[in-house]
Amino acid sequence: MISPYVILIGGIIGVSTGAIFARLADAPALVTAAYRVGLAALILIPLAGWKVSDELRRLSLRDLKLAMISGFFLAMHFASWISSLDYTAVANSVVLVNTIPLWVGLLTPLISGDPIRKLTIISILLSAIGGAIIGFGDFATGDQALWGDFLALVGAFCAAIYLLLGRNLRRTLSLLSYVAVCYGSAAIFLWLIVLFLGLPITGYSTQTVAAFWAMALISQVIGHSSYNWALKWFSTGFVAVALLGEPIGSTILAYLIFDEGLTWLKLIGGIFILSAILIAASGEKNADN
Repeated sequence: MISPYVILIGGIIGVSTGAIFARLADAPALVTAAYRVGLAALILIPLAGWKVSDELRRLSLRDLKLAMISGFFLAMHFASWISSLDYTAVANSVVLVNTIPLWVGLLTPLISGDPIRKLTIISILLSAIGGAIIGFGDFATGDQALWGDFLALVGAFCAAIYLLLGRNLRRTLSLLSYVAVCYGSAAIFLWLIVLFLGLPITGYSTQTVAAFWAMALISQVIGHSSYNWALKWFSTGFVAVALLGEPIGSTILAYLIFDEGLTWLKLIGGIFILSAILIAASGEKNADN
């Protein structure tokens, strides 16, 4: 069996490509989000119908509702976070959406019932410091920026609930059953928003369409699904902290692809975040022994 840590690292690499493909996609943020989740659902739902149709038919009404609610919060995470980039600086958005571990720490006892380990608390604090360092000195000002900051914070809160609900459901549901219902529900919610707002859904360039498919396959099917797989093996707090590897991966990819500069603040912040992940991983290993 492949180590859960290897799967989680693959997930980090997968989701790290999301920001890169989003930049390559010349489309409104909500349309990009809708295509990302919608195409992923288009791939996974037929596969689930073939592989786990019996499990889906036996799905209790409670689990079905929870999976759909999880999908709703995933949709709201993408809708609010990606939209925040239209109003505030990228640094602001990254710092605030990276408060996911803090929200997970606060909500864990209420939603998943998992205990919060001391090392996880330490890693959450270190990750918050790392995120703040990365964004230090690049905060925007003004009413629009404040609205964008609020949207990014909403995105973090919604992602925390999405992870916690997934942790509960993955204890009993297979990965394919869960992601088929979750991503499918998220796609429906996002496409309803896109259609309600009258945003253009066709006429995009070949590069943009390719970016949509890349986000669906790499960022969502491989990246997010790896996190959802890991929720069966790791605590929600650890998975949430591991999510903070995403801005590090995105920064490295942006440097390699777009030649974006690496500053000392980004490097120092990245060290804090990597330390947080290592400490959280150490706590998981100690708990298993």
